[in-house]
Amino acid sequence: MGHHHVHHSDSSKNIATAFFLNLAFTLIEFIGGFYTNSLAIMSDALHDLGDSLSLGLAWYFQKLSSKKATKTYSYGYKRFSLLGAIINSIILIVGSIFIITEAIPRIINPENPNAKGMMWLAILGIFVNGAAVLKLKKGKTLNERVVSLHLLEDVLGWIAVLVASIIMQFWEIPILDPILSLAIALYVLFNVFKNIKESVRIILQGSPQNISVDDIRMAILDLDEVTAIHDCHIWTMDGEYNIFTAHLVVKNKFVYLEEIKPIKIKVKHILKEQFSLEHITLEIETEKKDCSFKN
Repeated sequence: MGHHHVHHSDSSKNIATAFFLNLAFTLIEFIGGFYTNSLAIMSDALHDLGDSLSLGLAWYFQKLSSKKATKTYSYGYKRFSLLGAIINSIILIVGSIFIITEAIPRIINPENPNAKGMMWLAILGIFVNGAAVLKLKKGKTLNERVVSLHLLEDVLGWIAVLVASIIMQFWEIPILDPILSLAIALYVLFNVFKNIKESVRIILQGSPQNISVDDIRMAILDLDEVTAIHDCHIWTMDGEYNIFTAHLVVKNKFVYLEEIKPIKIKVKHILKEQFSLEHITLEIETEKKDCSFKN
């Protein structure tokens, strides 16, 4: 249990660091975007404002998800971390759509931005967002991965702004600014929809993508004591904490509790070590009392 408390504590600290970095830089962006007359920077500032709100929510939900189980939430608060990831994704979708509606008129009627000012802001943006990505890149929760993706997209966006600002200092191509903002918005939307798909899969209690139920069955049936397995279910609370339940049918000679207990221990060891399952519930039946045909 200690491992999980340390992990969630690290997750919260990582997200908190990213939150304060992002919020401070968002304020700089709005001022810089107005000063340079750059839609790409103003769009990214709006995007970062959404990210700051998302990071704040992620930080709150990550801390909440580490609370112990209660009578109301018998599995604990781990899924609140997932709720933070979903809210983050929705905020990014709304922000990206706004950016697209602002970029299209600028493509038709481009305005000259301050390319040199854009360049210096881009260098600062790469540094700040890059530092936040490094802080979160080892995160294991879906919440951390979504936040890390946001910030990585920001780094890539700032690299693109840097390249465009350098080009515009030598050639007068003002249309590059709105085209760039449009490209960033579409890239963000593409990745957000992938995250939403994974979040919905978890909410609907789909099996974790990296764990095969068939592989679990084969590993358990390799044990001499077990003759069959049925009523097998696997789902995940937050993309990391995985839950498994099953009915195991053992040979008739295993009828006493002291004989069945070692089998349970052996199966749980396999499930934890080979498949990273955290919460395991096993029902043991003998061949004579197999309930699989009675359900």
